[in-house]
Amino acid sequence: MRFTGTKTYVAGKDLMVAVNAAITLQRPLLVKGEPGTGKTELAFQIAEALGLRLIQWTIKSTTKAAQGLYEYDAVSRLRDSQLGDEKVNDVANYIRPGKLWDAFSSNERVVLLIDEIDKADIEFPNDLLQELDKMSFDVTETGETVTARHRPIVVITSNNEKELPDAFLRRCFFHYIRFPDPDTLQRIVEVHHPGIKQDLVRAALTQFYELREQPGIRKKPSTSEALDWIRLLVAEDVEPADLRESPTKVLPRLHGALLKNEQDVHLFERLAFLVRRQG
Repeated sequence: MRFTGTKTYVAGKDLMVAVNAAITLQRPLLVKGEPGTGKTELAFQIAEALGLRLIQWTIKSTTKAAQGLYEYDAVSRLRDSQLGDEKVNDVANYIRPGKLWDAFSSNERVVLLIDEIDKADIEFPNDLLQELDKMSFDVTETGETVTARHRPIVVITSNNEKELPDAFLRRCFFHYIRFPDPDTLQRIVEVHHPGIKQDLVRAALTQFYELREQPGIRKKPSTSEALDWIRLLVAEDVEPADLRESPTKVLPRLHGALLKNEQDVHLFERLAFLVRRQG
């Protein structure tokens, strides 16, 4: 069972090595990188390439680790007891399995995506250490022990919003997805826009990287934003000649797909004004 990428996902050699190493070691794959570099999509592509079901657990600031195991609905049980419902005699009727339980109890191996783990409380990763290590957990209310029938392939993503505990990091195989170089990004564009004019791609990527590398920019545009922008250029039938000006001389066409805050828009407006003034 080896991951070699898919037709719709351009995976570099180092990324494929990381995925296959995590599968061999049977350890969670912790993936970091700039937003929009394909961290979440990687889990979907691993599942597609290996023919496995994907279970996605999207983490929020209010998410608790126990919710991934199960939740006990004590309120519903109390209400049913007041109504004289006989099902209150079996506490299992009020246990709601979480995403880890779903993955552990699957009859086939699955890919488990724990998405944006750094959004949760700092204790969240530590609270999952034993379950991800031993692949089992106890259900206190029923005395049941849930053990993984097949060890899932676990992919954990992080945007580096907060540091993860060392004890958690030791149990993971780590990979940082670097922002793609121009050649790789061109391959990604061609995957999403087959048959696109090469002169348009070259002109667009030249302007894109000039914009992205401009000192002082607060929110660098990501891979996904580059794809959105090029999609708009194709839809608007923009000519490559219209993209040959540096973004410091004139704001890029349809720049709203690339610049996502007013400070960056004002930065390039000022630069373009200064260039015109000097000219």
